[in-house]
Amino acid sequence: MDPLERKVLGSTGLQVTQLGLGCAALGGLYGDIPDEQAHAVVQRALDLGLNLFDTAPLYGSGKSEIRVGEVLKDIPRDDFVLCTKVGRVLDPVTDEDEDRGQEIFDQPPPFKPVFDYSNDGVMRSFEESLQRLQLDRVDILHIHDPDDHYTEAITSAYPAIAALREQGAITGVSAGMNQWEMLADFARAGDFDCFLLAGRYSLLEQESLDVLLPLCAEKNIGILAGGTYNSGILAKGAAPGAKYNYGDAPEDIIDRARRLEEVSDRHDVDIKAAASQFALAHPVVTSIIPGTRQPDRVTENFELLKVPIPADYWAELRHEKLLHPDAPVPA
Repeated sequence: MDPLERKVLGSTGLQVTQLGLGCAALGGLYGDIPDEQAHAVVQRALDLGLNLFDTAPLYGSGKSEIRVGEVLKDIPRDDFVLCTKVGRVLDPVTDEDEDRGQEIFDQPPPFKPVFDYSNDGVMRSFEESLQRLQLDRVDILHIHDPDDHYTEAITSAYPAIAALREQGAITGVSAGMNQWEMLADFARAGDFDCFLLAGRYSLLEQESLDVLLPLCAEKNIGILAGGTYNSGILAKGAAPGAKYNYGDAPEDIIDRARRLEEVSDRHDVDIKAAASQFALAHPVVTSIIPGTRQPDRVTENFELLKVPIPADYWAELRHEKLLHPDAPVPA
C-alpha cells in the first residue's frame, strides 16, 4: 500500500493521504511531552508527505490544537486537510473544580472541557479552535463523543455545522465516536460527509462491517479509521495490563489479540503492519489516523503500510475465525 495515495474523503471532495496523523497524544495523552517534540511529530508527518491531521479541543484542554497550529500556521493552507471537533467547550478552571474531566491528559492548561452540543456551544467551540490553531478555517468538523447526547447532537450541533458547510466556512460535516451504532443513526438522520470511527473497525473487531460500513457506502460517507491499534494492544503486545479502548483490556480481548499475534508470528508478519493495512482494505475507509508522541513512530507507521503481507496470512486469520467472513483484505 502507498501511504501517500490520495483518496476523496466521502462527499467532501477533499483528497487526503491514506495515512494521516491523529493528534490526541500531542495533548498529553497518558503523559505530556515538550512542545518541541510535539512540533517535531507534526513536522515529520509533513516531511513525509502526509496531508491529513485530526485534533480536538478535548485533547489536553486545547493543548493539542495549540501545538498543531504552531506548525501548520506556516504551511500553505491548501497543502493540508485539518479536522477538529465540537461538543465540548473549554471553561476556565475554578478553585471549586476538583475533577476537570482530563484524567488521561497530563498537565493540561487551566481549562476544563464541558459538554455542549447547542448551536451557541458549537459556534463558540469552532471560533476558539480557530484561535488556538491560528488558522482561518478548518476543513472537517466532527461532533465529538455524543454518546449520551444524541438528541441535542442531531437537533442542535448537526444543524449548526451543516450551516457552516453551507456558508463555506468548513467543507465536511462529520461525527467522531468510539462506537458504530450511533454513527449509523447519524447516517440515517442527517447529511454527513464522513465519520471518524475510532477502534471499531480493526484487525481486532469488525462488528461495524454488518451495518455501518454498508450504510456509509450507500450514502458516500467516508470513514477515517482511528484506533487501528485498539489503544495499543495490537502494537505493544497482548498481556495483562495492555490497553484497549482507553482502559485495561479484558481477558477475552487479550485472548483474541494473542491469537492474532500467534498467526502473525507463524507468517513472520508485523501485526502493526497487518492492523494498518487491514483497515484500509475496506473501500469506505479513506484513511487511518494513528497517533504518536514520537517523530520516529510517524515514520514507522508510514513504512508499515508498504510492508508486503502474504495472502496465506489473511487466509489463516479467516480460517481461525479471527476475521469477519465478509471483511475485505489487502490484495
